[in-house]
This record gives sequence, C-alpha cells and structure tokens, in this order.
Amino acid sequence: MQVIKAQGISAHFNIAIVVSRFHSEITQKLLDGALEKLVEFAFSNERITVVWVPGAVEIPLAAQRLARTEKYEAIICLGAVIYGETRHFDYVCDQVSVGCQQAALAHDIPVIFGVLTTDNLTQAEARVGGAKGHMGREAVQAAVEMVSVLSQIIPA
Repeated sequence: MQVIKAQGISAHFNIAIVVSRFHSEITQKLLDGALEKLVEFAFSNERITVVWVPGAVEIPLAAQRLARTEKYEAIICLGAVIYGETRHFDYVCDQVSVGCQQAALAHDIPVIFGVLTTDNLTQAEARVGGAKGHMGREAVQAAVEMVSVLSQIIPA
C-alpha cells in the first residue's frame, strides 16, 4: 500500500494570499496569523504576495487571476462573512466557497478557503487567536501540506 502525506515541507515556492477588506478588524488578524506562520516555515518576503480585495465576493476572482499567472504553488483566501438580518449571508458564503473551489480545480492549484463564516463577531474573534484557534495560521498549514502532497502525485 502506498500512503501519500505531507512530508519535507519546503518554503521554496511562491504563495499568494487574497484578503478581504470588509470586516478588516478580523481579516487583518487572519493575515497577521498567516504571515507569522509563513515566517515560522521560513518563507522569505519575496515568496509572498498579498492581494487586498474589497469584500469576500471578490476573493474568488482574484484567486483565479493569481492562479492563471502560474507564479504560485498555492493561494490562501482570507475573509470574514458574519451573519446579519438578511439572507445575504447565505448567498455570499455560497459564492465565495464555490468560487474558490472552481479556481482550484480549473487551475490545478490549492486554493485554501480561510474565510470565516460565523453567526457573530464574537465567534469570528474566537477564530483569530481566541478559544477556537487561528484560521489564518491553519490556512497556511493546509497550503504547505497540499503543496507537499500534490508534488508527490504524478499528474494523469
């Protein structure tokens, strides 16, 4: 039996992070955690590109455009969609998650979904270094693991 799992994680590839400006009090913390984790993996600043977009709905298009350049081995998408009084929350969450997945599959690249979808600001804060961990850091972990795993799979 062959088992493929992340191994020999390297910081010798380019990575992009797309960040939503909406709910910047949360998304800045997501970005800060992601950058801290990249430093722990010894990524140099030259290997990291950060792209700010207005809101969560704009994340997939930026991710797709970055993937199209073929300059990056992984793209991390960070944002925060917090439930409000209307169904807008459901539409935004669906658009962003499906859009990120489409970009990943169309360009054969890990597009990591680090977009918080919470009921309230308290839940979001718990996920940016609070009781529920740090989604920015977790998104980087997922990205570097996926690059490692995919590098071990021979393309069809």
